[in-house]
Amino acid sequence: MLVSAKEMLEKAKAGKYAVGQFNINNLEWTKAILLTAQECNSPVILGVSEGAGKYMCGYETIVGMVKGMIKCLNITVPVALHLDHGSYEGAKACINAGFSSVMFDGSHYPIEENIKKTTELVNACNVLGISLEAEVGSIGGEEDGVVGAGECADPDECKMVADLGVTMLAAGIGNIHGKYPANWAGLNFDVLGAISEKTGDMPLVLHGGTGIPEEMIKKAISLGVSKINVNTECQLSFAAATRKYIEEGKDLSGKGFDPRKLLAPGFEAIKATVKEKMELFGSVNKA
Repeated sequence: MLVSAKEMLEKAKAGKYAVGQFNINNLEWTKAILLTAQECNSPVILGVSEGAGKYMCGYETIVGMVKGMIKCLNITVPVALHLDHGSYEGAKACINAGFSSVMFDGSHYPIEENIKKTTELVNACNVLGISLEAEVGSIGGEEDGVVGAGECADPDECKMVADLGVTMLAAGIGNIHGKYPANWAGLNFDVLGAISEKTGDMPLVLHGGTGIPEEMIKKAISLGVSKINVNTECQLSFAAATRKYIEEGKDLSGKGFDPRKLLAPGFEAIKATVKEKMELFGSVNKA
């Protein structure tokens, strides 16, 4: 059964740990993440970007796959299925398809427009018991073709959006999506501290978790970050393991070309990456 991310994130905020959102791209990804969450006894959030939603044949297909897997694999830990960086229309489509959590990214709108659209979604999500993530200050890096530099959010604007009744807030603190460049300035903990002070018990979200040093992750969690998004790192480990299998010629011996064999090393690599992150975030045995 899918659950809202509300309870798992409130517990994480109170317990000073974070729940990982791991983006899914196909069946292997989803199965690897669900099995690892169960083995680690950790709550988990499955993230779906709008691009990945199209790739996997729409939101209803994804809901069917995830629910089927939870049943078949006997997954008992809390699992939220979450739209990542959703448009207003995308958020509504996911709510209708049966997602248990959505993100509306209105960070590119003027703050008044962001507030108006977020308020409408708060009302719909509250009625349905779905968790809602909002964003203030755009996260840098490339994301579905949009490139940003990693802005820092205005703490007062964060408070305005948090007060609308959203479940969790993604605030830009110099973090970016994808690989971090060599000249990256690091996370801005002064801004994070100020946002945390103004938003109180609101679970904060750190996007672009790939490549942030461990000490920075731990410090961010201590300052109120309760959800950390990981996507690129799983993609890189999957690609490296698949490359190794093919470079060693394993696809050419016996039935090595069978997709179940060909994709197995990548599947195991995702599991290892997810486990490592769950340990770092402190969510192991918190289900």
